[in-house]
Amino acid sequence: MSVLVNKDSKVIVQGFTGSEGSFHASQMIEYGTNVVGGVTPGKGGSNHLELPVFNTVEDAVKRTGADVSIIFVPPAFAADAIMEAAAAGIKVIVCITEGIPVKDMVAAKNYLQGKDVTLIGPNCPGVITPGEAKVGIMPGFVFKPGRIGIVSKSGTLTYEAADQIVKAGLGISTAIGIGGDPIIGTPTKDAVELLMNDPETDAIVMIGEIGGNYEAMASKYIRETGNKKPVVGFIAGQTAPPGRRMGHAGAIVGGAEDTAAAKMKIMRENGIHVVESPAEIGDAMVKALQEAGINA
Repeated sequence: MSVLVNKDSKVIVQGFTGSEGSFHASQMIEYGTNVVGGVTPGKGGSNHLELPVFNTVEDAVKRTGADVSIIFVPPAFAADAIMEAAAAGIKVIVCITEGIPVKDMVAAKNYLQGKDVTLIGPNCPGVITPGEAKVGIMPGFVFKPGRIGIVSKSGTLTYEAADQIVKAGLGISTAIGIGGDPIIGTPTKDAVELLMNDPETDAIVMIGEIGGNYEAMASKYIRETGNKKPVVGFIAGQTAPPGRRMGHAGAIVGGAEDTAAAKMKIMRENGIHVVESPAEIGDAMVKALQEAGINA
């Protein structure tokens, strides 16, 4: 079992024929992801990468049975692309686009309320279930199959965490890059909950960063579960000055609770194994599994 995507996922690419969509779609296909087509308005009826191109997501869903979409659409149109995918019945939407206006994302998030759809991103690296499906821009070779889940705000640190886990002799069940924008579809707590409820995930790596309260909410949820699965945590931005955005649009210290130190304190208080450096993630996970008596 996995969460969000697997070998049975039927994936379409919105922005299929653009340079970014073309490159990453070909990488996903090479990885073995079941990409069934793509969407570029005005190019419906043509073929691209030996797959059909459709004018609308609705057409693509009707013709291919697609249930997952990945979005490589420019920022001005990306929120509309999210809503179009949801309206067409797509169940998992992965939005890679960076720089979507906050006002547009407010409208998109409101539109998704009450619908049977999960949005990952925007401004994210995507989701990967190693050996089954890569719906994103991550380097697939880093990820090996296993029983450790990853939830991360940072794309680069998602790959670093996976590399550390693999070098420790473990593997990944599903890695979810949730995105670093102020408004995203799936906050840390919701992504952690997916992995907590996955019977083939034994433990979780949770990577956060300065800004917002996602990590605090997730930490409290983990304690409420009785810490049923070990969690190793890391917070990026430990040296960031207050009031200055660091990397992601949502990574800005706005108050005392937004700092890396405050978040790490909350995580420790809720039973999470906190590391000071990403280089310690693998060793910390091995130790956490041993303490929990789990042979992963």
